[in-house]
Amino acid sequence: MIRIIRMWIRIICIAMKIKELREKTENELKAALKENREKLRQMKFSLAANQLKNSREISKVKKNIAQILTLLQEKIPEGK
Repeated sequence: MIRIIRMWIRIICIAMKIKELREKTENELKAALKENREKLRQMKFSLAANQLKNSREISKVKKNIAQILTLLQEKIPEGK
């Protein structure tokens, strides 16, 4: 039962994040993408130096980058 509740909480949080991202303009998404890529780069360096405490954050940032790229792809008109 607790696992099911946790799963639904994660789904709701992800849906909220996507809604927030969908409201942003293309330029804001590009800025967020640049910021997340820089964050991922820093986290990889921290991981290599054994300074990163929570390595799950890397996968979260990667997922966030993928979501932003998907939304950017959706915003580009098909004619381009």
